[in-house]
Amino acid sequence: MCEVILASCQPKKAVKAILMPQTDLPPQTYRSAAIIGKKPLHFTYAPDSTARAAIAAQLGLLDLPQMQLKGSFAPKGRGDVTLTAQLTAQVVQACTITLAPVPAQISTQIARDYLRDYVEPSGSEVELGPEDSEAIPEMFDVAAIAVEELTLSLPLYPRAAGAELGSVIAAPTGAAPLTDAALRPFAGLAGLASALQSQADTAALPKDAQNKDKSPK
Repeated sequence: MCEVILASCQPKKAVKAILMPQTDLPPQTYRSAAIIGKKPLHFTYAPDSTARAAIAAQLGLLDLPQMQLKGSFAPKGRGDVTLTAQLTAQVVQACTITLAPVPAQISTQIARDYLRDYVEPSGSEVELGPEDSEAIPEMFDVAAIAVEELTLSLPLYPRAAGAELGSVIAAPTGAAPLTDAALRPFAGLAGLASALQSQADTAALPKDAQNKDKSPK
């Protein structure tokens, strides 16, 4: 089993719209008005087996044995809210090479700022703005937050132990096949440099030694 431990600095602004799955999970919501200017609100989201199966199907997982998002919403300043939480999950993905099951343990620290005066960036400002800030919604749905964070935290290329990419060598009849080494950049230059170095070494020898090397044996 591999372990994936991620910080809260995921590039959400760049990938959120692409990766955010559309699930029909029952929401677990909290009103932002109950948090702004008041005490922190602590929560735990732990989907049951039915919900985990739906999440696994949506994300293309073989299995999702465990998933939990635990944290709190806390008021910040006069109208902002800060989310701090930890997502833990056990996932099983298909190996990208053999399709064998690959289990992984995920632990992700989450920190988000929800701002009352948030302005949606545009153009180049998207890349320069804070990664984990957004406008305060009327309702916080921790189920949706958990699925989004899990989506961002999944290993991109799960690989089973011992699984390796093979190589295919083919060529027309009568032609030498191209190997990976031959296709690497500067492979030809490396061969030329070796030949030139050999000629230089020969030229540096005394003439008698050169004639001796050229004499028939």
